[in-house]
Amino acid sequence: MDALITAATSADERQRGAKIAVLPVGSFEQHGDHLPLTTDTVVASLIAQRIATDYDLFLLPPITVSCSHEHAHMPGTVSISAGTLYAVINDVRKSLQASGVPGLLIVNGHGGNYVLSNVVQEANTEGPRVALFPVREDWHRAREAAALESSGSEDMHGGELEVSLLLHGAPELIREGIDQDDHDAPERPHLLALGMAGYTQNGIIGRPSLGTAEKGKAILESLSKSAAAHLSLISGS
Repeated sequence: MDALITAATSADERQRGAKIAVLPVGSFEQHGDHLPLTTDTVVASLIAQRIATDYDLFLLPPITVSCSHEHAHMPGTVSISAGTLYAVINDVRKSLQASGVPGLLIVNGHGGNYVLSNVVQEANTEGPRVALFPVREDWHRAREAAALESSGSEDMHGGELEVSLLLHGAPELIREGIDQDDHDAPERPHLLALGMAGYTQNGIIGRPSLGTAEKGKAILESLSKSAAAHLSLISGS
């Protein structure tokens, strides 16, 4: 059983009585030759699990395939449409509401899931009940707290931040050779037209060689603290 997937029973959740659920959303896409296709799912699950544990919330299993079309020309990548992801999230949200869980924190591990912003905007027209996490400011604070050497723009895909989180939470998933995969592509003006293949041959944009488990631990600690403000908004209190 994957330790990142909840093993809770119905009795556990009845006793918990949480009013907010945490939903990790990852992807199934290339991350170079030495990181798993599930990297974004693992990242989202690590963050979601930490938040659910720290705040005693209802942890949902991850969505493992999402909108990875910019990686379509690289082996292993599988996507669903933005409309499908939108529908799945909305169905999950409505199911939670029907079962007495009105709040939902969506933990997004893949930057290409742009449609999640629309889901959250529309869900909150009658009051805040759904939050998308982490937002840019949360990531920025986490980078500062962990003393990452690369910026968010430089560290786009498979770099220092993602490798650090995996080294901390799932080191067995990283294969030897990742420290040789650094690739810089600071300017990516046509990413939506050309996809990742237009800017990287090895599938990485960032410096994975800088990743450490200590940085990963600090990132998670910072993100858990940052989650408090989002949870407060959707708690209804």
